[in-house]
Amino acid sequence: MAEMSISELMDSAGRMNRTKFRNSVIAPLMQAGLIEMTIPDRPRSSNQKYRVTERGRALLAGRDMP
Repeated sequence: MAEMSISELMDSAGRMNRTKFRNSVIAPLMQAGLIEMTIPDRPRSSNQKYRVTERGRALLAGRDMP
């Protein structure tokens, strides 16, 4: 899976409101350890992208991970 910006993720999900998307989709996925930031020390960077973690890939593949 490729790294994607929040705009790309929103387009894929058909969402328009960045704040709601960040709060209702991005934050819960990050808290669950399913996605991560590419630049974690600069969360507001214009170059920020998100990628699926190993745990997220396992979930997508139908495998359980602790």
